[in-house]
Amino acid sequence: MKWLEHLRTVNHHRRLVRQGCFAVGLYRQGLCHDLSKYAPVEFLVGARYYQGDHSPNEAERLEKGYSAAWLHHKGCNKHHLEYWIDYSPTGDHALTGCRMPEKYVVEMFCDRIAASKTYRGERYTQSDPWDYYARSRDHYLLHPDSRALLERLLLLLRDQGEQAAYQYIRREVLHNG
Repeated sequence: MKWLEHLRTVNHHRRLVRQGCFAVGLYRQGLCHDLSKYAPVEFLVGARYYQGDHSPNEAERLEKGYSAAWLHHKGCNKHHLEYWIDYSPTGDHALTGCRMPEKYVVEMFCDRIAASKTYRGERYTQSDPWDYYARSRDHYLLHPDSRALLERLLLLLRDQGEQAAYQYIRREVLHNG
């Protein structure tokens, strides 16, 4: 029955992201968020490695040395910073983070809140998304503008709460009221 628990987790996560996206006016992104998780390459891995308290992609990665589900997922979903990694246009063949459109940074922000709420459950605090990000921020290939916006949102969430962050996004980032 791990497949059913995985399905419930995916649906719960998507519902939370949808709520966040709707709160800031990103209706289409809220509805379409993470639909690739239902594709066999992602769903079957999720069902097989389901643990309930963190991503099943980590377990697949430990066993195989890579996660086919994650490689598929990040390539299909523009709200992941990894989608926006490309070779630098300077010609030095270095990988670099490309500037993400603000609407995808906002969706990434909503995704981080939802993931934290999903995996932390009743232990969730509004600092959890920042804390999770901060543990890995030094190795992210993220464009400076995208990094600045994501960090501004995560710190606003941590210090003032979800409603303050959503209000800021509507007024200052997406300019839709």
